[in-house]
Amino acid sequence: MDQNQHLKKMAETQPSEKRKTRLYCDGFKMFLAALCLSFISKALNAVLMKSSITQIERRFDISSSTVGLIDGSFEIGNLFVIVFVSYFGAKLHRPKLIGTGCFIMGLGSILIALPHFFMGYYRYSKDISTNPSENSTSNLSICSINQNLLLNRTSPEIVGKGWGKESGSYMWIYVLMGNMLRGIGETPITPLGISYIDDFAPEGHSSFYLGNLHAIAMIGPIIGFTVGSIFSKMYVDIGYVDLSTVRITPKDSRWVGAWWLGFLMGGLIAIISSIPFFFLPKNPYKPQKERKASVSSPVQSEEKSQKANLTKSGQKFTENINGFFQSLKSILTNPLYVITLFMTLLQISSHIGSFTYVFKYVEQQYGQSASEANILFGSISIPTLATGMFTGGYIIKRFKLTLVGIAKLSFFTNALAFIFHLLNFALICENKSVAGLTLTYDGINPVASHINVPLSYCNSDCNCDESQWEPVCGDNGITYVSPCLAGCKSSSGSKKSIVFHNCSCAEINGFQNGNNSVKLGECPRENKCARKFYIYIVIQILGFLSMALGSTATIMLIFKNVQPELKSLAVGFHSLTIRALGGIPAPIYFGAMIDRACMKWSINNLGKQGTCRIYNSKLYGNTFFGLSTCLKFSALILYVVLISAMKKKYEGKNTKASEPEGKAVNEANLEPLNGDATADHETHI
Repeated sequence: MDQNQHLKKMAETQPSEKRKTRLYCDGFKMFLAALCLSFISKALNAVLMKSSITQIERRFDISSSTVGLIDGSFEIGNLFVIVFVSYFGAKLHRPKLIGTGCFIMGLGSILIALPHFFMGYYRYSKDISTNPSENSTSNLSICSINQNLLLNRTSPEIVGKGWGKESGSYMWIYVLMGNMLRGIGETPITPLGISYIDDFAPEGHSSFYLGNLHAIAMIGPIIGFTVGSIFSKMYVDIGYVDLSTVRITPKDSRWVGAWWLGFLMGGLIAIISSIPFFFLPKNPYKPQKERKASVSSPVQSEEKSQKANLTKSGQKFTENINGFFQSLKSILTNPLYVITLFMTLLQISSHIGSFTYVFKYVEQQYGQSASEANILFGSISIPTLATGMFTGGYIIKRFKLTLVGIAKLSFFTNALAFIFHLLNFALICENKSVAGLTLTYDGINPVASHINVPLSYCNSDCNCDESQWEPVCGDNGITYVSPCLAGCKSSSGSKKSIVFHNCSCAEINGFQNGNNSVKLGECPRENKCARKFYIYIVIQILGFLSMALGSTATIMLIFKNVQPELKSLAVGFHSLTIRALGGIPAPIYFGAMIDRACMKWSINNLGKQGTCRIYNSKLYGNTFFGLSTCLKFSALILYVVLISAMKKKYEGKNTKASEPEGKAVNEANLEPLNGDATADHETHI
């Protein structure tokens, strides 16, 4: 009887091992679930930013290079705190630090959307009134012969009235700051989340948890592409204006969708994902009572230990600094690592620049809307990349490739992707037939340059505003910059179905019958260009698959050629270099080169150059793919140099991935690999 009471008392006072295990499992599973939601939110916001680039450019009336700076501001924010997070993160309360990061990331997304609420209504034409509900056919200027120039030319004073905070202002800086805040908030999520799983997952299960984490994170891009497509169909001022008065359609180069809705949604999801982290323990192994007991330990002993620790930490700090520089010197004097660093920098810069502006390219080159571009790339990129990465990893494991074999696999897949990339040059469409830009204003003869094309006999007396962009399409398949420059004398209909009549420049087969008419909007692309678009989709799928097949091998090369104890430093320095020299400048110089292909710029309310309305298709395509080709080809040359150097170093040595001596693809190396891949998700997406 006494023995039973004693056992019962011990059971009440001491938590059983089963109870401890259950408490640990509950805390760890909660952390894993919260981290999955934060990864989804992170990927969602990344895709929303990339898919909204064109919308932001048009809404704030800025150039491609400026919007490239906005896109690169994410990496700038990341660089501000990455050193702090890397050094102090593991010593602090990691779940709370991740929660704080998610909250800041959410605030950044909401800040990106805020300018929409402080700006006036979007004015896609400077001939519409400040209240879009008052739009009418009469606002569109037509040819008025022998009348005063000011009757048809919109004055800067009229244009600027009620437009002080509209396009042309510096409200885009808030978008840049919000994106930078996103970068700051997102920094601790991946490294601290991965290290937490690595520290507290059951032995041998961390790779399994990381694999599931990255698989679940793919939900983010799926949602991002879907909602991006839906919101880009909605007019930017939805809920504020009568949509029946909006003259333009989603395929118009001036169309701006409800880009801000996506960032509001993404910001709220990020803030919600931050909440669970603030209620999670620093160490899931300790039950709550034990954690409280450890906190309430005697103060004197704590003070003594702190003094002893301060003395030791001072000595260790000096040793760590010296050790850090010695380690850094070691990897930077490693030829294989340096070659791999520059090789991947060239590759990733190409990927970043291409993906940032590929939506704009599809819209301008093939006449697709932003909504269609989002659905297209969401449906082909995610399954293709996932399949390629899985297959590439399986090939390495199945055939037990050596270090040189892994490098050869990476080279072969990237060379194959490069060949598919070259096929894009054959899919560039001819320039649109636009009177005043690619043709003379009468639409008969091509012009050598789009700059200062002289007026023709059909519109020289119309007193038109040549800076206006209100495109109309003639029955002859030629697009005219405005009804006035088409020589139109009258109009009928309303809203999107407006038809202009008696257009003296809109001749059919060179014969002017006196009753030529044009319709509102640009002329559609010819059938030949539409067929090229379908081939382009197939080429992208093959290119994505080839690139993904070698992605695992490429990332493994980053840390396989350094000493095991320098692996973390090698991966961290690589990530820092890619963000600083790839993630920030690539969107800017890609955008600057694309700007050179513009044929017609908008003029904002300050009388300055705004955003591009129409591009030279051939020059855009050649510039866009040419810049990527130079970067990719340079990377392939470095691949050859790397393989040659690796053969000399590892010749006759056993460097199979599965061998313990190589330590190439063991579980300890695969986990940092996953962490680095996710840390660069914004870059690689």
